[in-house]
Amino acid sequence: MEPLDTDMDYMVPTPGAANPDSRFNVILVMPVIGILLLLIFAIAAIFQLDLSGLIDSLMGLLMLLFFVLIALLFWAMAPRVHSSSHRHE
Repeated sequence: MEPLDTDMDYMVPTPGAANPDSRFNVILVMPVIGILLLLIFAIAAIFQLDLSGLIDSLMGLLMLLFFVLIALLFWAMAPRVHSSSHRHE
């Protein structure tokens, strides 16, 4: 009978091992929010709901989401800075 290999190797993720495109995955939340807004408008059109009291709030929300999208794009495209590269030797 062979002895069992009980030495387990655990993989520890290193901070620099992330996919460079992983920041862009955060932006995928924006289409989900857009689809939800489209569903609200479609339901309001189908069921003849009155959204006139919500239009100002929805337009403010859309403007806010536009600026959030621009900020997320700048954040996602920014070069990554590794703390190990700023060592003083």
